[in-house]
Amino acid sequence: MTSYAPAVRARRTALAVALGAGLALGLTGCVGDDPDKGTNGIGKLSATEIDTRARAAADAAEAVHLAGTLISKDGSYTLDMRLNADGGTGSVTSKENTFAVLRVGDDLYLKADAAFWSTEQDAQNGDGDAEAAKKLDGKYVKVPEDDPTYKRLRGFTEKDTLLDGLLSLHGTVNKGDRDKVTGVPVIQILGGKGEGGALDVSLKGTPYPVRVARGGGGGTVTLADWGRSFELAAPPQDDTVDYGGQLPKSSG
Repeated sequence: MTSYAPAVRARRTALAVALGAGLALGLTGCVGDDPDKGTNGIGKLSATEIDTRARAAADAAEAVHLAGTLISKDGSYTLDMRLNADGGTGSVTSKENTFAVLRVGDDLYLKADAAFWSTEQDAQNGDGDAEAAKKLDGKYVKVPEDDPTYKRLRGFTEKDTLLDGLLSLHGTVNKGDRDKVTGVPVIQILGGKGEGGALDVSLKGTPYPVRVARGGGGGTVTLADWGRSFELAAPPQDDTVDYGGQLPKSSG
């Protein structure tokens, strides 16, 4: 009777060696994987260099869509705005009101419902003006340039001004972790002392800012659609009302 045991043991030994070698190669490959492979390479840069690249990309982009909340001493505002060099369009929600804002060049428009205008009229006139509020309901109201509201609302529609303040990190910047924001792989840079804010920068394609958390609990905003052009146009005349003077003092 022929014994096949030695041959079987030899094959098993050979298989074990082969599997062991393959596992070793696999582990070596994992350890040696380049985390920046397939990215735009900014993950290899210093925090300061990443910050510079992200700001340059934001400045060069013709347009952006930003959404989120800004918190300051003047109050909390939730924004959903599309901005370009000519102006912006979108919505702003404050503690008490939600309204649409549109700027085309130097022409700034505010659109809100009758309840908004009724509240503002009551605040200014005491007894209010229900009929005037109805006329303004759902209409674009052109904001006079000398009205105090004009400057405040225009700030929400100025791409460069808004981004300059939004993307500023305070203190010495440091590199944080890699993550994904809305499906986009990012590298995070952090402001100093834990209160300087955080900026997530895309690791794919152009290193655009994808999300920013402002320092000191100043709110969080996501940024998307960089460079995606859109048209701005003044609202139709039959959908526009000339207020004919300063808006109610507490508008916005």
